[in-house]
Amino acid sequence: MWQQIRNNQIRSAMLMIVMAALLLAVGYVIGLYFFNSAVGGLIIAGIVWAFMALISYFQGDGILLSMSRARKVGPDDAPRLYNIVEEMKIASGLPKMPDVYIIDDPSPNAFATGRDPEHASLAVTTGLLQRLNRDELQGVVGHEMGHIKNRDILFMITASVMLGSIVILAWYASRFMIFGGMAAGGRRSNSRDNGGGAAQAIILVVGLVLLILAPIAAQLIYFAVSRKREYLADASSALYTRYPEGLASALEKISSAPQALKAANQATAPMYIINPLHKEGREATDLTSTHPPISERIRILRAMAGGADWSAYEKAYETVKKGQSLFSRAQTGTAGAVGLRAASTGEETIDPVADKAARSREASDLMLKMNQYRTVDCECGARWKIPPGFKGDKIQCTRCGRTLKV
Repeated sequence: MWQQIRNNQIRSAMLMIVMAALLLAVGYVIGLYFFNSAVGGLIIAGIVWAFMALISYFQGDGILLSMSRARKVGPDDAPRLYNIVEEMKIASGLPKMPDVYIIDDPSPNAFATGRDPEHASLAVTTGLLQRLNRDELQGVVGHEMGHIKNRDILFMITASVMLGSIVILAWYASRFMIFGGMAAGGRRSNSRDNGGGAAQAIILVVGLVLLILAPIAAQLIYFAVSRKREYLADASSALYTRYPEGLASALEKISSAPQALKAANQATAPMYIINPLHKEGREATDLTSTHPPISERIRILRAMAGGADWSAYEKAYETVKKGQSLFSRAQTGTAGAVGLRAASTGEETIDPVADKAARSREASDLMLKMNQYRTVDCECGARWKIPPGFKGDKIQCTRCGRTLKV
């Protein structure tokens, strides 16, 4: 496990070096074309990246949570969710309980963010609370805990910032070259000989090619590493919960949701457990996808018949991926065996309909509380939601006619 995480960190460092080289290459072209000196472009690229990297390190998680419209909750607000997060915190051995956030959205999904395990946050949607039973929710939380434990969260934020810097510089530079540089290039060519004009044209063509290809190359590298991390987080969830079927069932339910997550965008999509922009029934198999194919992840988890440890996940991975390997033999051979547990025995196994209704009521009550609504229950069974701006002290139940005190 630790060796795999170490290898993960080494690959992350290599990725950052490659993306930094792409960013500097973009800056080099900008400086050569606009300033007749590569130094100016390199300085601009460095300043842009340093500024965005500092913001991502110290404020990246807050910005991401704000963009996702997430709101912090405590143990009294969402006791079932908070209890599961505490369980997974203990199972994963994290040094600190992550902050728990709720996103008011019917699309089921979740993500983790933060700069390290001591400064981590976990956010889930109300749709996730409504759709998943305890085992399934535990599987999702275990997956996100795996991202925190494996220190993926800082990498994802920093890589997103690096990718964003490359895209921003390339976009503006290419527009200036195409629209603003044409007239300037014509004026420069009048004052130079034919050789100088030809050199300028070559720089323009090479620069435009680089500015187009650099963001694409950065995205492909970023997405490839993002996929690898999803498999590792799935394996972590199986280990922490000792019940891979929980996450497998959760992935099925999340992927079958017809609606996309409203607050998600291309920049934040890689953070979620499943691509929040996916369309129901469409597999993530292309090179530009942020996640591995969902059906493949589910098959690997359900093939873990021999246990819930790293070795069991590796065997299942090799079976599904036709001999491909995720971990090395040395990494899985020394790990202790962890047996599978049985499904939880709760209300969902006795009365699935009642359990589903209870989960829906839990999510609804949570959002009412967070929005400072009050509730009044009538003897006839009706429940009335009182908005925070209501000034009266009594209401009348329209079902039975009783007068209720607020």
